[in-house]
Amino acid sequence: MVLPQWLLALLSATEILLLVLVVFFFFRLRKSEEVLSRLRDKQEELLNKLRFNAQMERELVTSFEQRQAELAELDQALEGRSKELKKLLKQAEELTRSPQFLREVVLTGHRKGRSVQEMARSTGMSVEEVELIIDQAS
Repeated sequence: MVLPQWLLALLSATEILLLVLVVFFFFRLRKSEEVLSRLRDKQEELLNKLRFNAQMERELVTSFEQRQAELAELDQALEGRSKELKKLLKQAEELTRSPQFLREVVLTGHRKGRSVQEMARSTGMSVEEVELIIDQAS
């Protein structure tokens, strides 16, 4: 009878040990599931951040492309204005060098009492030319 009692005690101890091992593995499994759950949450958070960063990058690139297009348009407009202003400047220079304009400048200066030498210097003409214009107008 001692043997069956020992055998029964040994089997009971083994069952208790197995039960303790099952409970231990259950808690380990539960802890592992929690860790996996946290990892999944962190991964989802990381993916959301990556999506947000990608969207921000797309918006930045789009904004940059728009600014580049606007700059190109402004550059073309500036070039057009530059050509137009050069043309106007050339016309103004031609007008200021015309004999009629120089004659008007000399006569206006004479009426205001400017000296012949001063008018010759400002118009780029000789003193004799300025005197001739004044004499012809008198």
